[in-house]
Amino acid sequence: MANMLAVIAAGDFSTQAVLAAEALRKAAATLGHTVTVELRSSLGIQTPLDAAAVQGAQGVLLVGSGEFGEERFAGLKRTVAALDAVLADARAVLESALGAGPAVIPVAAAPAAGASKAIVAITSCPTGIAHTFMAAEGIQQAATALGHRVRVETQGSVGARDTLTDAEIRAADVVLIAADTQVDLARFAGKRVFKSGTKPAINDGKALVERALKEATVHGEAGDAGSSPHLSDAVAAGKAERSAQRTGPYKHLMTGVSFMLPFVVTGGLLIALAFALGGIYVYEESNAGTLGYALFQIGAKSAFALMVPALAGYIAFSIADRPGIAPGMVGGMLAASLNAGFLGGIVAGFIAGYGVAFLNRHIRLHRNLEGLKPVLILPLLGSLLTGLLMIYVVGAPVAQALAWLSAWLKGMQGSSAILLGLLIGAMMAFDMGGPVNKAAYAFSTGLIASQIYTPMAAAMAAGMVPPLGLALATKLFADRFTKEEREAGNAAAVLGIAFITEGAIPFAARDPFRVIPALVAGAALTGAISMAIGAELKVPHGGIFVLPIPNAVTQLGGYIVALVVGTVVTAVALRVLKKPVAAVVEAGKATVAVV
Repeated sequence: MANMLAVIAAGDFSTQAVLAAEALRKAAATLGHTVTVELRSSLGIQTPLDAAAVQGAQGVLLVGSGEFGEERFAGLKRTVAALDAVLADARAVLESALGAGPAVIPVAAAPAAGASKAIVAITSCPTGIAHTFMAAEGIQQAATALGHRVRVETQGSVGARDTLTDAEIRAADVVLIAADTQVDLARFAGKRVFKSGTKPAINDGKALVERALKEATVHGEAGDAGSSPHLSDAVAAGKAERSAQRTGPYKHLMTGVSFMLPFVVTGGLLIALAFALGGIYVYEESNAGTLGYALFQIGAKSAFALMVPALAGYIAFSIADRPGIAPGMVGGMLAASLNAGFLGGIVAGFIAGYGVAFLNRHIRLHRNLEGLKPVLILPLLGSLLTGLLMIYVVGAPVAQALAWLSAWLKGMQGSSAILLGLLIGAMMAFDMGGPVNKAAYAFSTGLIASQIYTPMAAAMAAGMVPPLGLALATKLFADRFTKEEREAGNAAAVLGIAFITEGAIPFAARDPFRVIPALVAGAALTGAISMAIGAELKVPHGGIFVLPIPNAVTQLGGYIVALVVGTVVTAVALRVLKKPVAAVVEAGKATVAVV
């Protein structure tokens, strides 16, 4: 008599998992064997296998697709089977697992040689409840019936489940998107993608899969555009790589900052225009009814008022998906009302995100009631948790910390201001869009909510210097750069004036030990000058295009001087540190000759 183990990973198909487990037990009893089954579904792990069961087993049967925890089964014979194969003939599956058949059991009659394809799919609907999972089930059943391998990620209202891995995406022959909502396709650049709604997947999954295999087109192929496509591609690749490297709290914070920026930019520009039209007292009630007063209400009382809630809400969204948005925004509103500012918004976002994620993992409902979680249970409990902690525990201490920081920054003069400008400028240029750059930028942007604008001015000017300095150096000191780099200098100039620091990444990647110190030197000097003259910037992006707007930046003349000085210093430093290209080539040839 053999003692077998089985792990059934069924995702949202919990009912089929239970039926498969019972079928395996009956088949094992008929054959005179025993089988111990662990169920893994959207309801969690049921009847988990313990260490004693693993030690006494002759083999393990892995049914379905997903995470099996295979590291537990080192040394055991493993057999893979599809869920439908077990439901169709559990006895045959067990016999194969015991050595009477192949190690990998197909779901249905195999198609012609070489016809089996690897399919990855995403399903999503506006409510994220019924149609999302019905479409997923339709695609899974249709693909397996046609003899294809399939993995489906559901983007429901409780967040993404069975998330596709990078390896699965790379190995896929086609990507099938069955969604009635917008799905981010950035992961699938270069893959064959077919898009449809959820109804075709529900009504006729086989026809949809066949169409996808025939009609899918390659996603992400872009034609050449602009004067320097090579630099644009390199910058895009660098930004994508940096984005992929963001993980954990850093990724969540940057998500919140990115969603907050449109509110800051819009609010800052509208406030600047209001002051330009109505003077510095445009917000007083005596100016009610004027265009300037209306613009101030839109910018300061609406757009700026949403900065901290957006920051907190989308930090929570990054952690807990859509169920985290409401608790995060509620926490952000409380942070603003408690005078905890952007620091309170950050804290509220993380409390809401991790709190909702915890609740989502531990609250288990029947599948038919799952729709209550994202619209009722998680927003309610998450908002209660976040709100009570903000009011009774976190809000007051964070507000005091922000008040101290604000007073210190507003009172900063002389050498202290210059040192802060040097630090912000150096950080902006050090990794050009990486964690150090983003830390300085997030700090400066967040302070706008507390009406502290000098760090933002230093950050933007310093962030423009690296690509502008490189562009100038390619013109003045062309012998230090290759032909391709000289051509890319034009595009770098455009990126620089638009405050896209990543335009310097391709240059730095080729010669980091000479280029990065030059960039840091110029940017740090620009940041120091900006802080020394007390320049303020009310708009956190836009480069030189926001400078002509009245009141968007103070000390405009000195601010432009700071930008020009940093750019020139960077170019000169590049001239000193980089060797002429001809000398580098000759040195390389000499090295090859010696070898």
